[in-house]
Amino acid sequence: MDNSQVRLTREWLTKALHDLQTARITASAADGPLDTAIYHCQQAAEKGLKDWLTSEDAAFEKTHDLRRLVRQAAEIRPEFAEFADAAEILTPYVSAFRYPGLTDEPMPSRAEFATALQHAQAIYDFVLNRLPVEARPRG
Repeated sequence: MDNSQVRLTREWLTKALHDLQTARITASAADGPLDTAIYHCQQAAEKGLKDWLTSEDAAFEKTHDLRRLVRQAAEIRPEFAEFADAAEILTPYVSAFRYPGLTDEPMPSRAEFATALQHAQAIYDFVLNRLPVEARPRG
């Protein structure tokens, strides 16, 4: 990776880390809005996948569809296919609770949030552990 690619890769993963932190902080507040927290789980996974593709110098379309991003990542590294179920679960959270009328329930349950966070963290960790040290978030 050249220096600009290292920097961009680090920025994507730093943003993913911030989304994970935001999800945890938001959900841990006494009346923390789980709809916002679960959205950040989807965003963390999306940025993690886009980070991986960036690190591989693979162009990707502007999409929030994690299923597409997982398939594209798996074409480069087949192990990404193990995240197909996670992508299926997380993809709808980009909008499902963000706008009224898109779901039967206005808020995700604690269990639903916990599952989303676990999937997002797994994708983040998978990507992080496959990056060179210089492309990882600092601090």
